[in-house]
Amino acid sequence: MAKIAKVTVVGSFNTDLVSRTPRMPVAGETILGGPFHMGPGGKGANQAVAAARLGAETTMVVKLGVDTFGDLAEANLRKEGIRSDFVLRTDKSHTGAALIMLDANGENMIVVAAGANDLLTPEDVDQAKAVIEQSDVFLAQLEISLETVEYAISMAHEAGVTVMLNPAPGRELDKKLLAMVDVLTPNETETQIITGMPVTNLKQAEAAAQALRAQGVGTVVITLGAEGAMVATRDNVTHVPGRRVQVVDTTGAGDAFSGALAVALGEGQELIQAVQFANAAAALQVTKIGTAPAMPYRKDVDAFLGK
Repeated sequence: MAKIAKVTVVGSFNTDLVSRTPRMPVAGETILGGPFHMGPGGKGANQAVAAARLGAETTMVVKLGVDTFGDLAEANLRKEGIRSDFVLRTDKSHTGAALIMLDANGENMIVVAAGANDLLTPEDVDQAKAVIEQSDVFLAQLEISLETVEYAISMAHEAGVTVMLNPAPGRELDKKLLAMVDVLTPNETETQIITGMPVTNLKQAEAAAQALRAQGVGTVVITLGAEGAMVATRDNVTHVPGRRVQVVDTTGAGDAFSGALAVALGEGQELIQAVQFANAAAALQVTKIGTAPAMPYRKDVDAFLGK
């Protein structure tokens, strides 16, 4: 029986408003699409749901509006078995929302209205200090205030907790922050934003991963979609191939990967094995429509891996 990982997520919740379209519209164009789907999302909540469904004892620190979307969000987090002591509410803004278009190939375009996510503060994080410090893995993203992300990462780092950062949406990050990150999980685009280096093939991914390591990151895991992931540690750089599946919707694949990697590392799995587990979770996630609702359960990932 594997150890039960304790994972704490500080991050965002967005209500996803999703519509399919035969192709992406150009500026000023209206296209008839559909069907329409509404469901729970946001990078923080997606990763928390992924972790919970994969067997981790999961806590989330998040801020929601006092509105219908906020009520639905809180109910959904509870339903997923995520500890909700630190699900905070504010009447100063709306619950976050993401407007998502999916084309016939499963590719997406997303606009996020952050709302209450922007109001999550270091003082809010302080409420969860004891839980963060007792975690096996602390997991953050960049859909909330960078000040709050840095504060929470510093808290976890000082407590000796494994710090994972999924630097999405992509933005430039300073070396002080990167030096506190044990595991960084950018995709190709986010890697290019941080390093200034293109990532369009495995050789470029290897070079970029080494560049991120040189900026102070402990372990770099660049996600490469169907190609899997490029893993750079102090000792070597390894390409871990992805799993081929029939893609329905790529939205949330990176969140499935990061949540799964946090669980595997929290359980004490060896790094490459943990990345293989995360690749499998991401592969299963893209075979369904949606973000949080499409996150796979542990039994499905284990079966996919032949366990």
